[in-house]
Amino acid sequence: MNVLIIEDEELTARRLTNLLRDYDPTIRVLAQLPSVAKSIEWFENAEDEQPDLIFLDIHLEDDLGFRLIDELNLTTPIIFTTAYDEYALQAFKTNSIDYLLKPIDSDELAAAIDKFRALRQNRVELSVNSDVLEQMKANYRPNTYRDRFMVTVGPRAFRVKTDDIAYFFYENKSTFLTTREGHNFDIDYSLEKLGQLLDPHQFFRVNRSFLVADSAILSVYTYSGSRLKLELQPEPRQEVFVSIDRVTAFKEWMGR
Repeated sequence: MNVLIIEDEELTARRLTNLLRDYDPTIRVLAQLPSVAKSIEWFENAEDEQPDLIFLDIHLEDDLGFRLIDELNLTTPIIFTTAYDEYALQAFKTNSIDYLLKPIDSDELAAAIDKFRALRQNRVELSVNSDVLEQMKANYRPNTYRDRFMVTVGPRAFRVKTDDIAYFFYENKSTFLTTREGHNFDIDYSLEKLGQLLDPHQFFRVNRSFLVADSAILSVYTYSGSRLKLELQPEPRQEVFVSIDRVTAFKEWMGR
């Protein structure tokens, strides 16, 4: 089976590829594409190799994934992926369309593929129904922000409420979530993606490595050269400074 992954978050795309290989080593991922534009280009240049199934992120780096379906009149079966559980609507289950919430769970992925294979074997129409697509568009609410994240520790998975998160940080090529109690969890999102998922009134990207919650900032210290140092709770392993190019925006955010 040939699969196409359209996902703008590299870590998520990589994780999905690995989960697919674990589920069935014969599954072939034709490409991992981050945007509507690059996906359209790929389809225009693809010759004999066409996907049997597409995993499509709803929110891509340049537009919504729905636009890709419109632009290409796609008839390839699609499993939608989304980071917003508020969008897990019944419409995504209608007419053989399925969806997966991020971070993608291996059992849910297996169930979705099993469903796809069973429907295809029974010759059920698997293309996206235009009425269903319009319903999904109408119910898509891009201003709804994440209120919790799924994290894993060994075989155990559980949710952390966004209100219980002090900050996110990037270290050793991984992104971590830190709770108010000081617990750190590795997550599959980049800080760039988290900036899209989180309420900007609640979180601010202070530098390349830290995205902090307003409630985690205890004090702000001014250094020479207009540098700002943050005192956070819980205390991180490294000193946290606001990048020079973000100082003005940070002050506006703090004084809003």
